[in-house]
Amino acid sequence: MPEGHTIHRLARDHTRLLGGQALHVTSPQGRASAAAQAVDGRVLDAVDAHGKHLLYRFAGVEGAVHVHLGLFGRFVTRRKAPIPQPRATTRLRLVPAEDPDALAVDLSGATASELLDPAQEDALLARLGPDPLRRDGDPDAFAANLARRRIPIGAALLDQAVVAGIGNVYRAEVLHACRVDPYTPAREVPADTVRALWDTTVAMLREGVRLNRIVTTPPELAPAGKPRSRLRRGERVVVYRRSACLACGGPVTREELAMRTLFWCPACQRG
Repeated sequence: MPEGHTIHRLARDHTRLLGGQALHVTSPQGRASAAAQAVDGRVLDAVDAHGKHLLYRFAGVEGAVHVHLGLFGRFVTRRKAPIPQPRATTRLRLVPAEDPDALAVDLSGATASELLDPAQEDALLARLGPDPLRRDGDPDAFAANLARRRIPIGAALLDQAVVAGIGNVYRAEVLHACRVDPYTPAREVPADTVRALWDTTVAMLREGVRLNRIVTTPPELAPAGKPRSRLRRGERVVVYRRSACLACGGPVTREELAMRTLFWCPACQRG
């Protein structure tokens, strides 16, 4: 499932490509026809990202088109003229109304692609914890959410009601960077460590947006002189899906926690 950096990158890219333009919006597959009809021909005012959720706001339309990619959703931008016909599986297609041959943004496989009214949007956002990539992301709210939970910190970080946007890769990498045992009860994590978890998450997610990929390896562990954008897959992370920890060389433990495979280094993360 795409993590928060991907969602924020999509919001930025779609704002750049489509923002301020009237769009022809269709649902070739038919499952998002109501949303498409409600915004077809309207000007796209903004694209907001909240954790793993996207909200497309159109002029004159109350509420927003909500997209949650889930496990299988993906956007594809088609630019090569002539723009091909949408596939049968295309959930939504967004095309500049005044220049339909310029590009098309296609959505397929998403868990959600629906028009939310203001009350439904408020309900959605109320279920989410603070987003480290948003300007209104609140580290104090993050700390308060952890303080109310007995579950392991490794489970709490995947709870979107605690913090919005962290997925399995960032969970592993943030916990390792802060040297936190993932089984420590969330409410027992010291306040200075909680703040370190937040600050590290902010930095890692921002780097993910900048590079359009997850790169969490600190400079001192990366190959000397190699740009971060050129790191190979095995060089981009410290513990996630690795057999040996990049920091200490010790074995990486794989266990199930919160219905996802947890990767952590017992030598580095002693609590």
